[in-house]
Amino acid sequence: MAGATAVATKPGRSRWLALATIALGVSLIIMDATIVNVALPVVIRDLSLTASQAEWLNASYALVFAALLLTVGRLGDIRGRRLVFALGMTIFMLASIGAGSAQTGELLIAARVVQGIGAAFILPTTLSSMNALFTGRERAIAFAVYGSTIGGMAAVGPLVGGWLATDVSWRWAFWLNVPFGLLVLAGIMWALPETRDPYAERHLDLVGAVFIGVAMAGLVFVLIEAATYGWWHQPGGSMSPVPVVGVVAAGALAAFIRRELIARRLGRPGVVDLGLFGLRSVRYGNIAAAIVAFGEFGLMFSLPLLLQGTLGYSALGAGWLLVSLAVGAFLASGVTPQLSRSLGQRAVVQIGLGLEAAAVAGLALTISLSIQWWLLSLCLFVYGVGVGMATAQLSSIIMSEVPRAQGGQASGLQSTIRQLGSALGVAVLGTLLVTSLGRGMESRLADAGMPVAARERVVEIVRGSAGAAIPGLAADPATAPAAAAARSSMIDASRTTSGFASMALLVGLLATIAIPKPKTDDD
Repeated sequence: MAGATAVATKPGRSRWLALATIALGVSLIIMDATIVNVALPVVIRDLSLTASQAEWLNASYALVFAALLLTVGRLGDIRGRRLVFALGMTIFMLASIGAGSAQTGELLIAARVVQGIGAAFILPTTLSSMNALFTGRERAIAFAVYGSTIGGMAAVGPLVGGWLATDVSWRWAFWLNVPFGLLVLAGIMWALPETRDPYAERHLDLVGAVFIGVAMAGLVFVLIEAATYGWWHQPGGSMSPVPVVGVVAAGALAAFIRRELIARRLGRPGVVDLGLFGLRSVRYGNIAAAIVAFGEFGLMFSLPLLLQGTLGYSALGAGWLLVSLAVGAFLASGVTPQLSRSLGQRAVVQIGLGLEAAAVAGLALTISLSIQWWLLSLCLFVYGVGVGMATAQLSSIIMSEVPRAQGGQASGLQSTIRQLGSALGVAVLGTLLVTSLGRGMESRLADAGMPVAARERVVEIVRGSAGAAIPGLAADPATAPAAAAARSSMIDASRTTSGFASMALLVGLLATIAIPKPKTDDD
């Protein structure tokens, strides 16, 4: 078989135990991508994080995740996916201990970077293992479980984070990974067969991996730090590092593409076979997947800041509200296989993206200081249904035309693009939220006649904390009027951010039109 070979254990039941192990492992890394969101206002106050540090807290995890996925996908093909999965889970647990013990923002971000390394070892190896272990109808079921795990855990994470931040400590949002990680390691040893590609080139293009890593890191730096340093000049007048980093990122991307094209022409292995983009399902499916991740993770970063800083929810209350998203995702995953058989996978993805865009547009139109919890919950539920439908089937569609021998590369590619979309979502929507918040406050306080020095000071406090400082300002009678202006500005900023996310999801929907319709959904 020109693909992955599996060490035969007990067929049948052991495959489903292996799937349970994969699902739990994926649950931990996906939940960890969102678990800090609801706890973020508490972390900001506890460690005195700035707005850019808060963005890096999420973006760094997704960024390192994305930068390593392509290389690790090939490493799993060569060395064995079970081995790489186990190594990644070990790194992830150790980094979780460090994150929970961090006493400064810098140390916490550094631990998140190492967590991203561990997560990068886990995700592509689990996806390519499933691609090797399951075929036909069982494959569709396995991918439905996998997709619902991604969609559901992205929402369950905030609930767990909110509970821990309210009743225990935000540090347990990280320490909780250790006991569950040990369960995953046990499942890997007992139930998961080893799979690898016996025909894979035993070579890793580390130079190409550095090029693409620099390109992605530079892009995210530009999008996050432009609000701090300015696009061309810093507030003090000196030159901003943003355009310099942007040029370096563009050069690294060009060098990466050139290197990969040369490798392809000469028949040498590279980081990824760019010829995979010649498959329409890979090309347009990945565009849609990136936009889904962009909207989902950008929204999950900005919404908890609105709920806690402006609408008065506690961390636990915000987490409970976001359960609506998880319920929608899980319910959708239960009916998605049947819908796919009757309507086709592409149609299910399109319906899901349409529901996502409509739900986020609904948030943009209805967010206000007096919005009722049930209306927020309804929008999030509809959004979750869309996520559950789109995420599960996109993974299967992207892999449907890929030769099994290239399963590791293709799975690493789609996972990389999803994580890059996540990092860009946090960077773009987070920066848009903070920038709009600052401008709105500046305008309102100027209209109210507040002196320039006092105005600049209070705007910087609110903008620098991404709105987390608003409750503290409201508690002091001297700054209560500024807090009122901040709340109104946060509402406007959230409307702008949600509207932008909705338009991005519509672009993703348009991309799916070009995805070829599979001959059968069980292929």
